[in-house]
Amino acid sequence: MSNVLAIAATTRTLRNLLLAQMPALDAELGDLEVTLQSPDVARKGISKAQLNLFLYQVVANAAWRNLDMPGQVRPGETAPPPLALNLHYVITAWGRGENDSDALSHRVLAAAMSTLHDRGVLDGNDIRNALPDNDLANQIERVRVTPLPQSVDELSRLWTAFQTNYRISAAYEAAVLLIDSQAAIRAPLPVLRRGPQDRGVIATASAAAVLDTLTYPRTQPAVRLGEDIVLGGRQLTTDHALARFSSLRLGAPIDIAPLAGDAAGSLRVHLADATDDADAASRWAPGIYTVALLVQPPGLPPLLSNELPLVLAPIITLSPLGAAAGDLALNLTCMPRLRDGQRVFLLFGDRLLVPQSINNPADTHQPSALVFQVPGVTAGTYTVRLRVDGADSIPVDFGGSVPAFASSQQVVVT
Repeated sequence: MSNVLAIAATTRTLRNLLLAQMPALDAELGDLEVTLQSPDVARKGISKAQLNLFLYQVVANAAWRNLDMPGQVRPGETAPPPLALNLHYVITAWGRGENDSDALSHRVLAAAMSTLHDRGVLDGNDIRNALPDNDLANQIERVRVTPLPQSVDELSRLWTAFQTNYRISAAYEAAVLLIDSQAAIRAPLPVLRRGPQDRGVIATASAAAVLDTLTYPRTQPAVRLGEDIVLGGRQLTTDHALARFSSLRLGAPIDIAPLAGDAAGSLRVHLADATDDADAASRWAPGIYTVALLVQPPGLPPLLSNELPLVLAPIITLSPLGAAAGDLALNLTCMPRLRDGQRVFLLFGDRLLVPQSINNPADTHQPSALVFQVPGVTAGTYTVRLRVDGADSIPVDFGGSVPAFASSQQVVVT
């Protein structure tokens, strides 16, 4: 690659090349002067034959922009690619003095174009001699000079930008310049071992499980502790499998070993309550979960299925279940226990109320205790539900021949 002198070295090399070769092509150009000025000021103070070489645009080279430098960046290493540039020049010719009736300017332009045609690849020695301390000649890619076709409209806009009268000219592109990036290369150490015990890549013959359905008991809108859910899908298995329940309210997911379902391609998962799990009150929290199937055979990487949403409804008790009309203080317990930051509301008939107090007993086996103030209650029977993070308690008794509202979830006001 090359250093930051690359642009200047290219321009100087082109000037030296034109100045040395053009007089040899045409004896009339012995007094030729090659300048590097903007076209609007290039002719000031000069009366002899002249060629002006002006760099008017620098663009990024798309092919090299995201390409690692061969031989410098190896697989596994990272380094910014070099700054790859294409240079656009315009060459403009003048004859002697102000009178150009002999069309000497045309001869100047023809000699310049012939020189660039014959020497389309810049010589390394010419580049080194053009500018001290430049190392453009050492880059992996040669600098090539090619004509840059331009339409009449493009030429018109170009000379309008120069703010001078148009003269016959030609555009060329010099490409590519590869300027070194100054950012550090990150080169990791060689690999000494491919995984534990140098086993290399582990491949499994089967894909991860896919969950398609999640069914609550008795077509409920949610599941409660002590009940089962049924997972349906593909590649489901009970071997080395765990149903993983995740929630933003929990510090870690809860894993439960599934059982085979009644139907093919299904699994049954039991959510233990305090009867089967003494820590159920503090292990869970009411609200919204995701459930996935994790399969991890011994010695192999784990495979995790997609996730399905799950609603865990709170289980509540009410006190009192009967009261006189007027203001009512209602006491509730909630299982599992509430967590800090959960959104809690009471649905009392058609009212939505916030708790007056929430208390989690020191004994983590005990449910959360809540107190609600219900003002101006008139006579009637009110079904009560507790809503936690969008999960409502289920006020339905499924013990009869048909579902009915549970009397334990109702307050009778007389």
